Amino acid sequence: MLLLRANRIVPVEDLVDAIWEDRPPATARAQVQTCVSRLRRRLTQLGVRPESIVTDPVGYGVRTAPGELDADVFTRGVDAARAALGAGQLAEARRHFRAALAHWRGPALAGITSRSVRRRAQVLDEQRLAALEECVDVEVRLGHAAELLDELTEAVDRHPLRERLRGHLMLALSAVGRQADALAVYRDGRRLYTEELGIEPGPTLQELHQRVLAGDLALAGPQSPRATPVRALPRAIQDFTGRQETLARLVKEIEEDRTRVQLIDGMAGSGKTTLAIHLATALSDRYPDAQLFIDLHGHSEREPVPPAAALAALLRQLGVPGERIPLDEDERAALWRSELADRRAVVVLDNAASAAQVAKLLPSGPGTLTLITSRRRLTGLDEGRPSSLAVLDPDEGIELLARVVGPERVAAEPEAAAEVVRGCGYLPLAIRLAAARLAHRPRWRIADLAARLTGGRDALTELVAGERSVGRAFALSYAQVSAASQRMFRLLGGFPGGQFDVPSAAALADVSLAEAGDLVDELVDVHLAEEPERGRFTFHDLVSDYARHLWRTDLSTEDRTAATKRLLDHHLQVAAVNVRWVERSTNAHLPLPPPTRPDLVDACRKQGVRWLDDNRRVLVALVRLADREGMDEDCYRLVRASWHYWFTGGHLDELVETHVIGLRAAQRLGDDAAVAAIHNYLASGYFRLGRFREAIDHMEVALRLRTGLGDRAGQVATRHNLAVTYANLGQFTAAMEHLQAGLDLLASGGVNASSMLNNAVVVLLAAGRYEEALAMARRHLILAREVGDMHQLVNAIGHIGAARARMGDHAQAVRRLRIALHFKLAAGNRFGEGEVLNELGVLERTSGRPEIAAERHREALAAMSAAGDRAGEAVSRNLLARALCEQGDPVSAIDLHRRVLRDATRMNLPQEQARALDGIARCLRAADPAEARAHWIRALALYREIEAPERYEVERLLAELG
Repeated sequence: MLLLRANRIVPVEDLVDAIWEDRPPATARAQVQTCVSRLRRRLTQLGVRPESIVTDPVGYGVRTAPGELDADVFTRGVDAARAALGAGQLAEARRHFRAALAHWRGPALAGITSRSVRRRAQVLDEQRLAALEECVDVEVRLGHAAELLDELTEAVDRHPLRERLRGHLMLALSAVGRQADALAVYRDGRRLYTEELGIEPGPTLQELHQRVLAGDLALAGPQSPRATPVRALPRAIQDFTGRQETLARLVKEIEEDRTRVQLIDGMAGSGKTTLAIHLATALSDRYPDAQLFIDLHGHSEREPVPPAAALAALLRQLGVPGERIPLDEDERAALWRSELADRRAVVVLDNAASAAQVAKLLPSGPGTLTLITSRRRLTGLDEGRPSSLAVLDPDEGIELLARVVGPERVAAEPEAAAEVVRGCGYLPLAIRLAAARLAHRPRWRIADLAARLTGGRDALTELVAGERSVGRAFALSYAQVSAASQRMFRLLGGFPGGQFDVPSAAALADVSLAEAGDLVDELVDVHLAEEPERGRFTFHDLVSDYARHLWRTDLSTEDRTAATKRLLDHHLQVAAVNVRWVERSTNAHLPLPPPTRPDLVDACRKQGVRWLDDNRRVLVALVRLADREGMDEDCYRLVRASWHYWFTGGHLDELVETHVIGLRAAQRLGDDAAVAAIHNYLASGYFRLGRFREAIDHMEVALRLRTGLGDRAGQVATRHNLAVTYANLGQFTAAMEHLQAGLDLLASGGVNASSMLNNAVVVLLAAGRYEEALAMARRHLILAREVGDMHQLVNAIGHIGAARARMGDHAQAVRRLRIALHFKLAAGNRFGEGEVLNELGVLERTSGRPEIAAERHREALAAMSAAGDRAGEAVSRNLLARALCEQGDPVSAIDLHRRVLRDATRMNLPQEQARALDGIARCLRAADPAEARAHWIRALALYREIEAPERYEVERLLAELG
């Protein structure tokens, strides 16, 4: 109902009528309110902004932006089609009509029986039928009658009383010479009209009937002036599959836009030739005079066919005698264009080497279509619509495998079949070769081949059938690029995984940024590399295998080691500089040698956190590579430099994996300071994951090592980390002991306290010691400002706001919290963002605005989830539930509190367990005081056990309950 009246307020009464019609319950309005609240929560879970649903004193509404509602998209498409039709642009009108109709999947709002909904659904259905009738009218005028028969027959069966649809079906049948069937359609319609409506068909349909009887509607195509059509296309592969959508799209583009030259490029083995032959075959009725084909051998073991020789071969296909073919290349080209000037012909120029090779082969006649395939992007041609061929999708790959080996074998081993096509990288040639091996080895299971493709063997050695192989196809493409690009390709075989950028390529090859860009572009042009995102490049899986083969066989050990060192140095330096700008202290004790290539570091410096986001997979892969190659110092440094990004960005799986590896490297180095640092950082990952006992174990090791080293600053940091962890476990006695020990070390001087005091404030706030927390946060602010640590400065501002909020100074609290939120958003610190949003939400709730509070807590929950902080998620859900309860939605609130109770019990978070029980009691207080008392008693026991400040409020509430 809300979407049917998008961007308007729907009165509650209308919603009640739509849902319950004549028998609404007494609680109807309350139930609608509950439904809306749950719908908002569900939208949040789906990533849709909850503010899309608007609450108004009268009712509710849904805000939609242009392009969000399919009914609006359909209406705009129909309007565009009618505008094109008015301008006489039939093909354009057809395109818009079909695009609009494609949004329909069946009757509007099928399955909903509400009378209010059905009335509006009928309006939508009528709009669809009107658009279909107009579209069919255009398509019949464009000569597409044969293609419409099935659709029109089905439409008339569904809507037998619509005269316009029946008339279109009669026209389409007559256009293809089926006059008798057209007359039968009229007779059926006349019988229906007279028997069900008691009337004769309308005058338009009757006139159409008379024209069919007279035989003046049959359409005859123009005759070719040539007596003998030329058929020179190779046989189309019978098991062609997986390109139906691409084939349909190209046919549509060629027909509607009158494309004269279609370029089809793609990597070796992607099926370009097969697609071009099927496309030419599908269009053969449009080009009946000649269908020509020539292999130009642009990427084969033969030399590319010269233009003069290609022209001679094409002229012979047209039947031109040898004595009539001129010796001069330009004269041959002129004769070629003359021969095709008045023919309707399709010409396939397959496997082109370059734009220069095909330029003189392009016909000039208005009735010709040229299809050009190439592994290289032919950017030098003046005309032509390009289309790059991607690999198959998984379902298409399995279908191709089944067509070759038999559907029964694939159906018997579906998981193995999926593994085989995945091992083939969804490349058609690879799948065909794999299928050929299976077809000739009936005793093999598909799982046998899957194991050979994915069991650590070189997949390229398995993808061979006779003289054909995937590796050989790649080798032909590789041979077509320059020697410098070949070297770049070999070196990129050592890139450990994921997408790479031009600076990384420049570091590997030790060339300038500009030269690296040119070399990578050359690889992209021949489809040895792909550019899925602007400035980001990758290899197809099998091409990557081929590059790694060349890396291992064509480069010396010294060259490989030097390239790997350059790559590690580049990523270490960029990671360090891009992390340092958000937290100066992270790498303060990580001395780095000057970068080998400062120009490449400068090129990446300005990208900041975005560079780290783009290179997430690469950084993990490089840590693994350094560990594998025994480059322990590089491994440790890269792990240490990237910690802050993993931690603040919520990439906790990556943090744990890289730091486990980094710990091994530090231990092999025999560097106790490095070992202690990695233990401390590894603990931070376990802390965020809610694995507090493991975090404590790692911090205890770090504390022992740092004490033995006399590292007072390290001891302070670890002590304060332990204090926060124990506070999360509700063990405030242990937390305060570690906190005080850290503060005593600080008091002895010689330690930079800026980054250490942050955790001290967190513990004091959790313990309810707000005045001490405020004083500590002010001290933290002064020290952070002195050392210029922006990250800690923002933390201090946020903690001052939190302390003031708890002390009742709301105005000052809001101002500081908003400042902190601004900077945490800019830095991409999702956990910090969630913390501040929760503080702001509590202020909104205590100020009597629970709806706004709920929105803040939802935003906080999303941020905590993105940060991977399990404890933070529990905090956010408890606070959201409190806001929902005060908003008048106790059912949803109790559901949330119960989830937190389960999660907090599993993670051993007694404070959040107590808050969940406390929240449930508040929701039940009015409806079930006895049950509320039982929950408060359990909450109070937990609060007292951990000496949480909330215990006093619960004691007061129990006393009020009596």
